[in-house]
Amino acid sequence: MAKQVSKTYGNALFEVAVENHTLDETLDEVIFVKQTFLENEELNRLLLHPNITVEEKIKVIENIYKGQVSDELTGLMTMMVAKNHMKDFISVFDYVIDAIKEEKGIGVAHITSASELSKEQRARIEKRLLETTKYSEIEGIYAVDKTLIGGLVIRIQDTVVDSSLKTQIAKLSNQLLQQKG
Repeated sequence: MAKQVSKTYGNALFEVAVENHTLDETLDEVIFVKQTFLENEELNRLLLHPNITVEEKIKVIENIYKGQVSDELTGLMTMMVAKNHMKDFISVFDYVIDAIKEEKGIGVAHITSASELSKEQRARIEKRLLETTKYSEIEGIYAVDKTLIGGLVIRIQDTVVDSSLKTQIAKLSNQLLQQKG
C-alpha cells in the first residue's frame, strides 16, 4: 500500500513538473522539504498526532511552506494530510527525486567497497559506469563494508553487480559442495 501511495502522489507531482518544465526547481524543493522533515522530529509528531485536526495540520503545512516552495508541492502535502497519508511523505519525496533524476539522465549508484575509496578510484568507477549505462551523469553514494574482503558491490535501481571477494568465495564454496554431493 505504501508503495502505491508514493507512486500515485509522486507521479502526480513529477508529471506536473515535466509539464511545467520545472524539473530542476521541483527537485530542489522536494530535497529541501524532505530535509526539513528528516531534521524536525517535532513536525513529524505534530502531523501524526491523533488529537490535532486535519484542518490544523493543513494550516501548519501552509504556514511553513507556502511561499517557500511551489503551490504544487504545498498542495500535494495538504492533499496527503487530508487523506491521512502524512507517514508517506518521505517515500513520496524519494519517489519524486528518483523520477526526476531518471528523467534528467542522472543515475544514482550505491557503491559499497571493503575499504575507503580514493577520489581517483571513485572517479574511475563513475567514468566506467557512465560508459556502461544509459546515464549522462552518475551520482555515487559510497559505503564501506569490511566483510566484503575486497571488490565492489554496485547497485543502480534494481540492478546489482557484485564483484566482492565475499560473494566469489561463497560461489566457489557452493560449487565445491555441489560437486561433493
